[in-house]
Amino acid sequence: MFDARAAKLLGPGQYLTSPDHPGLRLEARGDRRTWTYRYRSPVSGKLRQVKIGLWPEMSMHAAIVAWEQLRARRDSGIDIADERKAVRVAALADSAQPKAKKEKPYTVQDVCDDYVRGHIRPARAKKGATEVERLFATMLGDAAQCIAADITRTQAFDLIQSYASTPVVAKQLRRELGAAWDFALDAGRLPDNAPNWWRLILRGKLKSKGKKLQGEYIGTSKRVLSPAETGQLIRWLPNFTRLIDDVLTLYLWTAARGVEIVMMEGREIINEGGQWWWVQPKAKTKNARHERAVDLRIPLFGRALTIISRRKELYGEGWLFPARLPGKRYEPVQQKTIQSTVYYHQPYCQSCPDKVRLRVPVTHWAPHDLRRTARTRLSAIGCPSDVAETIIGHLLPGVEGVYNQYTFDAEKIVWLKRLSDHLEELASEVS
Repeated sequence: MFDARAAKLLGPGQYLTSPDHPGLRLEARGDRRTWTYRYRSPVSGKLRQVKIGLWPEMSMHAAIVAWEQLRARRDSGIDIADERKAVRVAALADSAQPKAKKEKPYTVQDVCDDYVRGHIRPARAKKGATEVERLFATMLGDAAQCIAADITRTQAFDLIQSYASTPVVAKQLRRELGAAWDFALDAGRLPDNAPNWWRLILRGKLKSKGKKLQGEYIGTSKRVLSPAETGQLIRWLPNFTRLIDDVLTLYLWTAARGVEIVMMEGREIINEGGQWWWVQPKAKTKNARHERAVDLRIPLFGRALTIISRRKELYGEGWLFPARLPGKRYEPVQQKTIQSTVYYHQPYCQSCPDKVRLRVPVTHWAPHDLRRTARTRLSAIGCPSDVAETIIGHLLPGVEGVYNQYTFDAEKIVWLKRLSDHLEELASEVS
């Protein structure tokens, strides 16, 4: 297994592996420790090996993420070593071509642009790719035109430190620049000895201050509604529009993620032996990149079944929460629409102060807190932890997750039915 002590004790030629990550190795080469991926070529059938990065500059978690990406490319039929070689050959061929004028220096902006074109756009969803492009476009500043190979540790530190007042954004910029440098090194567009300072600076020193409300930080604690607050909110939900009421109710009755709820389609609602299910395809879940993940099956009871049945009758097999766009196009309503509406009705909201509106009696909560509340209520009524974690779409951790592939369908039916009854009891208890 991978740990710092075992890594330091490795002798030349020795290596560490993990049964949870086949092919991923931490090898000792002289006084260096290198992450590599050893695999059988899907083209030739031969054993091949590619370098991922150096330890400890690349942490175990970063190496595992890179390993998952490389393994996915191998599984799609690509020989990664051949692909990298082709990139290097093409780069050498380009460098050998006579230049009519002096070659343009390879800048930080060029590194970021290549990373976006070569990795971000092909590998990430449109929303995530757009966010990375926005990050580079607005936050690089004068560093964008610096020669990438000449960036110093001080320059890297100064850029990230300049955003220390917004640590979450600073961490994101640091992470994406580190990945961009790895991409450029792999492609041979930076010298092999060019250090990836972004991986080394400010590690563990950029910590979130938590949510800021009315000009004050309120910390990083996660809100869970009490039983009394939950019942009070359920009774008040009809004061929202039908759309908001339906989405917030489904948070509580299914414990699903908001993005999964607003992306729900009628074709995902099925009846099996009299039991209605919402079956989310694996590709639409947060676990899509994990090999052992499966479709997420949620049995429907009470208000959840009533809402989904009504919307399926209205909208058929398509989006059950559609939003009309210009040109008579329809797309799922955006999750931020739900979040913004909830905030707009909070007692402390100062937006549009001249507009009279109803204020939510349960204060200081966001839609995702209802998912956390549903998970907490499952524990409160006695639901076993592994069943509750499966209901909310979490993969079981470690060795248990590898060997226990049971989907808990029967148990989900029992405990989501009990959760529905429990929520109805809370809604009926008027204090």
